[in-house]
Amino acid sequence: MKKLIIALATTFTLLACSSEPTPVAPPVQQFSAERYLGKWYEILRMPHGFEQNLIAVTAEYRLNADNTLEVTNRGWHTNDKEWQTAIGKAEPVEGMHAAYQVTFFWPFYGGYYVSWLDEDYQMAIVTSDSTEYFWLLARSPDVEQSDIDYALAKANEWGFDIDRMIQVEHPATLP
Repeated sequence: MKKLIIALATTFTLLACSSEPTPVAPPVQQFSAERYLGKWYEILRMPHGFEQNLIAVTAEYRLNADNTLEVTNRGWHTNDKEWQTAIGKAEPVEGMHAAYQVTFFWPFYGGYYVSWLDEDYQMAIVTSDSTEYFWLLARSPDVEQSDIDYALAKANEWGFDIDRMIQVEHPATLP
């Protein structure tokens, strides 16, 4: 877990250099934080150190009394053979919909933008302030290939190197 926290801090240190939000892809205009709450499965992502060797990755969002979100990321580390968890806080960006500044290690923040969301809140694409960060999230680990293809097409449209994308494994059984 210590490695995950250090990696998250390093990543968000680099992202925090910009004080103004600079989303790579525009956030959705219609967004309900209440409907977004709960557990999401990571389906696709760009590779980065803080998730290296992680499978079965999930993100869970809970609404705090001050309108921020508590973010709990969890994944199985294939080398260490253990679950790794990181808990962060997402603060809404004033004047923007579906836009947050997320921190896992205060005072370092990174942009978190819901850039695509299906109408039933079952799938979402999250981007940041750089084309190095992209996640396709779903309410179930089982996603149709057509949905993955759609997400890759959107990623390509927004300038992401889709050849680098990782499809996250979600094995049926883990400790």
